[in-house]
Amino acid sequence: MGGSGARQAERRPEPERERARRPVRGGSALELLPTIDEPRALRELTRAQLAQVVRELREHLIALGSEVGGHFAGSLGAVELTVALHAVFDTPHDRIVWDVGHQTYGHKALTGRLDALHRIKKADGPAGFLRRSESPYDVFGAGHAGTSVSAALGIAEAAARTGVRRRAVAVIGDGAATAGMSFEALNHAGQLRAALRVVFNDNGMSIAPNVGGLHRTGDVAGYARALGLRYHGPVDGHDLDALLEALTALRDAEGPTLLHVRTQKGRGYAPAEADPYRWHATSPFDRARGVKRAGSGGGPPSWTAAFADALSRIADRDPRVVALTAAMPDGTGLDKFAERHPDRMYDVGIAEQHAVTFAAGLASEGLRPVCAIYSSFLQRGFDQIMHDVALQQLPVTFALDRAGLVGADGPTHHGALDFAYLRPIPNLVVAAPRDENELQHLLATAVESGVPFALRFPRGNATGCAIDPDPKPLAIGRGELLRDGSDLAIAAIGKTVPAALAAANVLAREGISAAVVDARFVKPLDAPLFTAVARRLGLVVCVEDHSLAGGFGSAVLELLADQAPDARVVRLGLPDRFIDHAEQDAQWRDAGIDADAIAGAAATALRACERPAVRRPGAAA
Repeated sequence: MGGSGARQAERRPEPERERARRPVRGGSALELLPTIDEPRALRELTRAQLAQVVRELREHLIALGSEVGGHFAGSLGAVELTVALHAVFDTPHDRIVWDVGHQTYGHKALTGRLDALHRIKKADGPAGFLRRSESPYDVFGAGHAGTSVSAALGIAEAAARTGVRRRAVAVIGDGAATAGMSFEALNHAGQLRAALRVVFNDNGMSIAPNVGGLHRTGDVAGYARALGLRYHGPVDGHDLDALLEALTALRDAEGPTLLHVRTQKGRGYAPAEADPYRWHATSPFDRARGVKRAGSGGGPPSWTAAFADALSRIADRDPRVVALTAAMPDGTGLDKFAERHPDRMYDVGIAEQHAVTFAAGLASEGLRPVCAIYSSFLQRGFDQIMHDVALQQLPVTFALDRAGLVGADGPTHHGALDFAYLRPIPNLVVAAPRDENELQHLLATAVESGVPFALRFPRGNATGCAIDPDPKPLAIGRGELLRDGSDLAIAAIGKTVPAALAAANVLAREGISAAVVDARFVKPLDAPLFTAVARRLGLVVCVEDHSLAGGFGSAVLELLADQAPDARVVRLGLPDRFIDHAEQDAQWRDAGIDADAIAGAAATALRACERPAVRRPGAAA
């Protein structure tokens, strides 16, 4: 069943096959699955044994999900496909490029990471997505959707140019086919006539239910053939025998070829089959009852929920407000908005560029669109923000969820660059709230301002502060002095403001008096406030959960270089490296932006200043 052209020298020694049975955590014993240290072992099994691996792998993934959570339904639906791909193709010599990574927990289990999966997304465990540095079987990193066909096409073309006999397979699904990049790559593949193989894992879903014309018509064959690809299928993705035969034919095909595989997201776990949307990703759950375990929720509402509630209340009073998401209604809270305003929410699919320009078109005709897109995903829409929104001064509001460090999802999802890519754009206001009350007021400010406006907020629970009855506009470009001081100022923005206040308390116990400024806006900065504080105190410590390059601290430096050149500015933020997946608190400590680190850096900077006491206004000469 193995592919031709295998390179024996690259294979690891035969794994020990007489290992004791390993139990599934919370489940029954595994027999065959623990013997699969690498996919080569699958190619030595009979069809009946492969079917047993499928059963054991699905059982293991259900038990794993109940214990540690993670991306769940997508991987369950791709179990047969995962086993069959590695059984038919000579991986890792043949390159399998998975899209997104939502479907790949089974792939990780079959490629030497079975025992590590219980630590997935933890600091000492595998990444939740694909990472080249983690395994030779992760041939192309994937955390954002729609990249697999482009990458696999490049790999196929490189093989042809270098004379290497290898196959390149893109496995696209879980909504990634709605991404514009996917269409562009398929179109190019039809032109190149490259030996590209595409497996379309058609489970009818993105994270939410699929949208768009291709999903509505279901004419995958016509779509593929119109772009110059041969079409095979559809094949039942849970019929292992049929799948093995179809993949063998795909392996031996010539030219660009698409295999259409129909699967069921959440396959094998009844609650996930019934509601794959809610089970796309999960926290630990009670397997028998299909409910979250006690202790996995509670606390203040999430920032996302606070945003959705504020937007719903603003839309209640302003009929011009409409909301847009790029295949993330649940992740952005717009599913709750849609319950209240079902005819005023658009899900455009995984198509951020289109979302931005579609919103610009809505705004050009008098509506007030709010684009709710994760900070890291909006990176894809940079040109549209500049060319279609800001240049034309159209009143589009961008709500950037997951700004800053996001924890377990890691570097593909950190919102670490938004200040840097938004701040240089003319006509665009950029703000970040310190709590959910300020969030609702800044959202009202954005909608009522009539200008392009970006509002960033983090992942996780909000502060639990009191909420004013009505969202009301704030003055644009006006920060707030939350606490006065006589030795130095700590200027923070967004989620770092509470940490700055806590740091000021730490400093006070050491006899250091620190003022705390909530910048609120990174563009425009409150120039009078920052200038006055810098001239009076002489030392400003800027804190942000954003890259130091081009961020909030850089904006303060630019301002004070002209307005208070004698003041010293110390910047604390994310270093010039990708921060790995871990708990958010650990990531903050790693970056040096938690309260203790802020206090330590401020005290060190104050000692280093060694300057004469600053004369206060009105003091004797």
